[in-house]
Amino acid sequence: MRSPAPLPLRLALPAAALLSASLLSAGLLHPLDAYAQQPRFTVEVEAGPVWQSRNDAEIPNDGTATRFSIEELVGSGPWPAARVTVGWNPWEKHGFRLLLAPLTIIESGTPAQDIRFQGELFQQGISTEATYTFNSWRATYRYLALDGDRTRGWVGFTAKVRDAVVALDQPQVGGGRLQAEKTDLGFVPLLHLAGEWTPTPAWRVALEADALAGGPGRAIDAAFTVGRKLDAGVSLNAGYRTVEGGADIEEVYSFAWLHYAVVSLRWET
Repeated sequence: MRSPAPLPLRLALPAAALLSASLLSAGLLHPLDAYAQQPRFTVEVEAGPVWQSRNDAEIPNDGTATRFSIEELVGSGPWPAARVTVGWNPWEKHGFRLLLAPLTIIESGTPAQDIRFQGELFQQGISTEATYTFNSWRATYRYLALDGDRTRGWVGFTAKVRDAVVALDQPQVGGGRLQAEKTDLGFVPLLHLAGEWTPTPAWRVALEADALAGGPGRAIDAAFTVGRKLDAGVSLNAGYRTVEGGADIEEVYSFAWLHYAVVSLRWET
């Protein structure tokens, strides 16, 4: 059934602010050396709850299917999410990153209307399981375009492989189950932008985004985080991430907007 929880932005933003504020508590951790030159290798593990404020689908997008809201069907969340980023900076200003960001939401709800999906008719009033998968595998090249005493900025290119699934599963009155799914595996080129500010030797404020807009679709993955050094080569970060985008083509109409309250540990050498 639809979750009675508040809208994701009302939950994710205060949660992220609370996590960041807890990191900023003075006296809990003692400052170490500054975030110095670019590290040779980095590994960052990020985790936290994710909410959806929009998740609309019509498959196929040719007038024969129903445009319905997965968010209205199963609620706004939250659900657990995690990602891993590995970085390598072989030269002073040139770096590479690999990102593994799996996401699968499986939840049940009762549709308020009949849903025509992938050639099948899912009846209203019957509990229906919805699956939404949006796995993102990315490789990024980035160039250190700004290298100041306290600020840095990167610009680059991200090659993204999108592995997506939308599926419905409903029990039938006479027995058995009605199932239908749409899978999508594709390549998406993205612009990469990132920046960070180190106001003190132990603190870092960072913004980053992989994004593309134009044509029949768009993709945006952006994050704001605050980081604190715990030890040499180890930092704790917290903040807010948003992922938004989709496609409007004859084969599929699908747009989602996701909100994350995130915490991460970062190791660098």
